[in-house]
Amino acid sequence: MKNWPIFVPFLPMNPPDKRIVRFIRHHHVLTLSTASEKRPWVAHCFYAYYEKEQMLVVTSDLSTRHIREALRNNLVSGGIVLETKLIGKIRGIQFEGILEEPQDELYRNAHITYLKRFPFAVLTNTRLWTIRLTGIKMTDNRLGFGKKLYWINQDYRQYVSEDLLEKSSSNKQNN
Repeated sequence: MKNWPIFVPFLPMNPPDKRIVRFIRHHHVLTLSTASEKRPWVAHCFYAYYEKEQMLVVTSDLSTRHIREALRNNLVSGGIVLETKLIGKIRGIQFEGILEEPQDELYRNAHITYLKRFPFAVLTNTRLWTIRLTGIKMTDNRLGFGKKLYWINQDYRQYVSEDLLEKSSSNKQNN
């Protein structure tokens, strides 16, 4: 009997914990952090979650400071937070990622994802950008005060900060 190659369908990357995914889906504004020439900057952006690719899709003009800086250093970070005064309900994520201008099929899929979330955006004339998520730390006080959930995109592990890698690794050992 011949050994034929076995077809293995493309397997998706390691997905984040479902609680992280639910949180990202539920919100629509992120804070994006960039740095250039040793000077930090933040910007708030509407986003759509492109779950299949573990990306956040944003629009922004080329002339904005955060995009100009990301074009020089596309390793970015950011956060998404639930505003609450109740300590037991505090939730939010901090993320690391790679900001890029999508091309071809990725552009089409990211654009569709963004327009599904923000149909009015069809009337705007801004550029589309993706943030490929490389690492996430989620705080969810509903699970216990200061409880953290971590996710590392194994396909982009080399872009994740050592701090997040270390905490993610020690968190697995403690669970």
